[in-house]
Amino acid sequence: MSTLLDINGLNIAFPTRRGTVNAAKDVSLTVESGEVLGLVGESGAGKSTIGNAIIDLLEAPGRITGGSIRFMGEELRDMNRDEMRQIRGKRIGMIFQDPQTSLNPLMTIGAQLVETIEKATSKRGRDADAHAVELLEQVGITEAVARLRAFPHQFSGGMRQRVVIALALAGDPDLIIADEPTTALDVSIQAQILDLIKKLCRERNLGVIIVTHDIGVIANIADRVAVMYRGEIVETGTVAQVLGAPSHVYTQSLIAAVPRADTKLDRFTSVDYIEGNTASFRRIDIQNHWLGETQQNDHTGTAIDVDRLNLSFVLQKAVFKRNRRMLKAVNNVSFSVQQGETFGLVGESGSGKSTVARLIAGLYTPDSGTINVFGKDVNENRKAVESRAARQALQMIFQDPYSSLNARLRVLDIVAEPIRFYRLTENETQTRKIVSDLLDHVGLGASAALKYPHEFSGGQRQRISIARALASRPRILICDEPTSALDVSVQATILNLLKDLQQELGLTMLFISHDLPVIRQMCDRVAIMRHGEICEVSDVDTFFEAPAHDYSRHLLDLMPSMTLLSDPVE
Repeated sequence: MSTLLDINGLNIAFPTRRGTVNAAKDVSLTVESGEVLGLVGESGAGKSTIGNAIIDLLEAPGRITGGSIRFMGEELRDMNRDEMRQIRGKRIGMIFQDPQTSLNPLMTIGAQLVETIEKATSKRGRDADAHAVELLEQVGITEAVARLRAFPHQFSGGMRQRVVIALALAGDPDLIIADEPTTALDVSIQAQILDLIKKLCRERNLGVIIVTHDIGVIANIADRVAVMYRGEIVETGTVAQVLGAPSHVYTQSLIAAVPRADTKLDRFTSVDYIEGNTASFRRIDIQNHWLGETQQNDHTGTAIDVDRLNLSFVLQKAVFKRNRRMLKAVNNVSFSVQQGETFGLVGESGSGKSTVARLIAGLYTPDSGTINVFGKDVNENRKAVESRAARQALQMIFQDPYSSLNARLRVLDIVAEPIRFYRLTENETQTRKIVSDLLDHVGLGASAALKYPHEFSGGQRQRISIARALASRPRILICDEPTSALDVSVQATILNLLKDLQQELGLTMLFISHDLPVIRQMCDRVAIMRHGEICEVSDVDTFFEAPAHDYSRHLLDLMPSMTLLSDPVE
């Protein structure tokens, strides 16, 4: 192997009105040809900043203040913009985190591929078209010729990520930087994308830098790993060395926070490197508290009962029914959730699990079937007092805290909205007091009420979403992938918070996730969904230790493993 990239003493600064933020401090890394280097750390550690600096895409006012970036012996910092354009895309490819924003929604996949090929190579016309087909086939997209005429919205998330990889390969690069390439992808699609990156690395002798907060991804794809914390590299070595026997306290706490799939623990370990130990959590005392007024001492019986639920979406409209194209999103689904239980829904993207959650929450209306919440049919008469009360008792925490909060409202008004809607207080003074108390309970503090969502991190926004969900004093929480886009330390904090709330309030939770270790730690029972149908329902320990369905075993086989060998990952 030869050294492709040599970063030595790199410093990156972002001047602000409040002072200079040092995003990278004396960073030194090397990447060899045919090697996958994992760059791991929490959000804000500086991982993506390093990747952007390599290809000269730092956002203003960020700038490199010192150090060297040598690519195949050439100093990239000495190159002008035109010279960097010859490097970027042609010799260094980039796979961005979100394929939805990486692709132009107004252009076909073929047009985008051909445009990139013609800019990065000497191929034109039919040669470029043929190369576009070849690239799609290399990344595992079938019927490539027909797919060239499709638009990005006609592809699944995993397929779009494959197209982004094809674009990164268009110039036949020597180095690829993959920035969170599997974030929010389900376990099956994630395994396919990681296998594809490893395969291309070996076949083309590429160097790959994979930027991620997912320790499981690093364990399964990387040869070496560098751990970043607040702009610094705190530990570097082979995967077996760093993940198997970490020497730095931050790396140790980061690995300890990864959810385990082999056994169930009472709590998640939270990263608290600054304090030097794991974080202590304040227990929630709700005796004689507003939140506990509607809670019952008796938590027995059925909270949610779903019976033969069906829902289809129209893919292609037509006057005649026989010419319509329909998607059976939910097919004859039945299950029940007991009071005080955490019930998991697991499946790949498109399996129907989020659709079931939206049906229960009343966001969709089923074609047929019944949904009973505490014995009341919530779809029988949506305006009935019983139905309204049942819906008040059920609240939802959505996957994306960025889009589920109104950016124009202060946190005070966001959290107070359910209280005002259901008229749960007598006056505005009481409402404000309750909002302050809720923000205290979720660990944000009363001062957060006067701020706007953009002033918070992703984990803090999710805490706001939880406070809003609690504001109607619910007895049921539906959690739809609540931590899928959060790094491992923030995930641990949010999941511990949900566990605390459930224990203190006696909440029932419907927990939807594609992250199987999280399901092991959070749930009592689990239902496995595929193609809109339920394959298996069992208690969570039975599912992980002796799954009954072939598809369940398939999902468990695809789960990233933290079991490390003495040799680097093949």
